[in-house]
Amino acid sequence: MTRFRTAVRQTGKAVGAPFRALRERWRRWSWWRRSLLVLALVVAVPVTALGSVFVSIRLHYTGEPAPEARTRGRDAVWLGHAWVDGRKTEADVEALARQLSGTGIRDLYVHTGPLEHDGSLPPAVHPRARWFTDTVHRALPGVRLQGWLGDEVKPEKDAMDLEDAPTRDRVTASARQVLDQGFDGVHFDMEPIRPGSAGWLALLDRVRPVTAARGAKLSVAAPQIDPVPGLHTAGILLTDHGKWWDRAYFTETARRVDQIAVMTYDTSMPTEPLYGGYVAQQTELALRSTPADVDLLIGLPFYWDDKWGHWGDAETVDAAVRGVRLGLGREDPHRAAFGVALYVDFAATPENWAAYRRGWVDVR
Repeated sequence: MTRFRTAVRQTGKAVGAPFRALRERWRRWSWWRRSLLVLALVVAVPVTALGSVFVSIRLHYTGEPAPEARTRGRDAVWLGHAWVDGRKTEADVEALARQLSGTGIRDLYVHTGPLEHDGSLPPAVHPRARWFTDTVHRALPGVRLQGWLGDEVKPEKDAMDLEDAPTRDRVTASARQVLDQGFDGVHFDMEPIRPGSAGWLALLDRVRPVTAARGAKLSVAAPQIDPVPGLHTAGILLTDHGKWWDRAYFTETARRVDQIAVMTYDTSMPTEPLYGGYVAQQTELALRSTPADVDLLIGLPFYWDDKWGHWGDAETVDAAVRGVRLGLGREDPHRAAFGVALYVDFAATPENWAAYRRGWVDVR
């Protein structure tokens, strides 16, 4: 027994020798040298963690898209306010019909607001709404028109308060007003809604019976989903900006609507492979979070910008479409209730449309 204890002590000393040597060296270092090492470690840990996230995102862009990952004829495009305020003509509708011919676009989200901060919708902001719905229904039978209503919301913005019941009642009345103009649905884009907002869910519960009673659709534009669990919380704490939703809140929203479109742009991704990988990851997360009977659409950037939140050379339609196809092929290649949504018509270029067609519509 004595020999055993002696052997244990000797082994302990041998194992601890390197650590004692490091401790002695640490004690001999100056205060400045120790501080620099601690600072380097503090910086290295989050940088390493961030690097691993970027590697994971980039890996989502690898592989070949599945052949069946292509349009299901359930795509959409956001249209600007000019279509309902008098700036567009019959000739513009004819050009739009030619533009959409042979694509997979079924829904047009037409900017019919904006809503007032109290939730009301002044008729004066969409004087040609009825002309538009009548004209497009004749020119594009089978295409659904959804009135796009939106506003900024509290607490991040000093604007609409969705936690206020009378405000939600006025938004509901605005939805009825849009349907009275001949629209086939209502499309909400309220930003930035923070996950956990009970008022947002209550609004959807209030409006859904209204649209259902008219045989109309209720759709929403939704933020991106946390690429890393808990990122939405960290983002709000560090920047006071709600950019992401957690998966649970995304699902709570999705199950209250007929269609949900993820705004998969303005991602800050600096390269095409990183952006495409991010879109692939978002597609997979959204597929896991959306009920099978709800139309899920992934947003594509049909516009150019070059700033911190949106690098134009990175956020391309080609990269986005390939990312969508990779994510769909890996997660649920046979899902019928799926499409892409193009943002936005007035900023789109011919190359944007060509990339959408060759990458998503005319796939061989």
